[in-house]
Amino acid sequence: MTSSLIRGRPRRGGSHIRARVVHALVGGLIGVAWLVLPAVTVLGGGAVAGGADRPVAGAVAQREGEGTSDFDLVLPVLAVVAAAVVGGYGFLRRRRRARGRTTPGAAPVEATGPPAGKLDERARALLVEADDWVRVSTEELGFVAEKVEDAELVEPFARALREARAELAVAFRMRWQYEGGVPEEDAARQHALAGIVGRCEEAGRLLDAQAAAFDQVRGLEEGLGGGLGRALAVAEVRFRELTGRTGRAGAALRELGERYAPSATTAVAGHVEQAKDRLVFATTRLNQARQAADSGDHERAAGRLRAAEGAISQAAVFIDGVERLADVLARAATMVPAALTGGEAEIAGARGSPPGAGAPSYSSIPPGELRARVTHADLALAGVREELTSGRPYDPLDLLRRIVRTVSPVAAGRAGVLPAAARLCARAAVAGTDDVVATHRAAVGSEPRTHLAEARRLLAPPAPLADLLSADTLARQAQDLAEQNIRLHGHPTATPAETTHGLTGALLGGIQPTTGSPASYGGPHTRHRRGGTPDT
Repeated sequence: MTSSLIRGRPRRGGSHIRARVVHALVGGLIGVAWLVLPAVTVLGGGAVAGGADRPVAGAVAQREGEGTSDFDLVLPVLAVVAAAVVGGYGFLRRRRRARGRTTPGAAPVEATGPPAGKLDERARALLVEADDWVRVSTEELGFVAEKVEDAELVEPFARALREARAELAVAFRMRWQYEGGVPEEDAARQHALAGIVGRCEEAGRLLDAQAAAFDQVRGLEEGLGGGLGRALAVAEVRFRELTGRTGRAGAALRELGERYAPSATTAVAGHVEQAKDRLVFATTRLNQARQAADSGDHERAAGRLRAAEGAISQAAVFIDGVERLADVLARAATMVPAALTGGEAEIAGARGSPPGAGAPSYSSIPPGELRARVTHADLALAGVREELTSGRPYDPLDLLRRIVRTVSPVAAGRAGVLPAAARLCARAAVAGTDDVVATHRAAVGSEPRTHLAEARRLLAPPAPLADLLSADTLARQAQDLAEQNIRLHGHPTATPAETTHGLTGALLGGIQPTTGSPASYGGPHTRHRRGGTPDT
């Protein structure tokens, strides 16, 4: 696949250099010919012109040659000078053009792009848009996969989605490095921004390329007797399933609140209410889709169906978040005692290490600093043990984080439970933040998404303990940034009737845009291709 950093560059100027060299050589050869020709005429002119039989004509020819020899010498000199001037002008012109180019290596490109500020703004906007393209395409592909019996039919769309996701991951990685000051040179930084834009555009192009075939497989234009009817049936089945799960999730959340400290369930507070809000919106749109289909307006029905599917997907995110947290807290609660024992073993090993010796992880630490780290970790673990045995509700994830973070500065790998505990915490943080972005994508900007993408990259196996700790930190920072974006964005204004129908949450979640039709599988050129204007 062609890199976006190369894609779109003008061709090298080597052909122009070769043309100028050829012109200079031709001019030089003409000059040499003008110099040599008079000498040949003078030396052989008598014999050729008159021979022994025509001495007078030979003499006349010789005198004519002598009379015109100065003029014959001037012309070649002028030709050589002209060639030199043309070559020099071409060289100076190319040098001036080269000063305005920014591509490193031997492939200069004219600096004709937008200013760095506008390019930076474009890169930020495209990261958000491309992330939404991938998220929406993933949601709609999930509905299609449920009703298509032949998995090979959806494989091209899944492959395009994987490739688009890979392009987006590279773009986020480049953005993370850019925000960290890499690269440092202005020209290289502008190229990095151009690369981010190119990667995002490539992600959109990959999805757009499959959009038409995707629509054909869905067959929403076939009406209730075809693809539209089957798609409505799939959405309604999933809707009913989620309605039942929402009630159970509410009961599970109340139970978690009784068993653990309030901080343990903060991440999913309000999830059940928001899930109900999305389901209310889905009910409205499903009814509108059936009405439009009954009247023969299949395009309008397709738009209402897609809006309902988006709301159902986000309701599932809220409910999955509650159920996932219940499982994570249970696992964390069983892991805390083992992590505490493993942490104490690490501290004992570090305390018993001779000065300047020991495991590689802390053998280079000065003895005084090592003692300070050991003392701090010992006190922190004592606090964890006291909280664990107090009988009061506690936050298992919080205790695991405290154990891992206080012991990791002196850890030598004796306790294998510490990486497992760090991985559990990091995965929970990444999943929770991803839920926030997925359900509030109209308000979340590029910065929290970039933090989240970097956390996800660090979490990929095999991840050492340091990367797991960084992933956990970045994911939690991303959630804080996302919540700041949501507060600044505010809730969209809606009438009481629209609020009752769940439109406010749909607007905040990016399900129902303020203009245009609901998003669908595809990139920038196809995601709003069906559904007409929204009902607001």
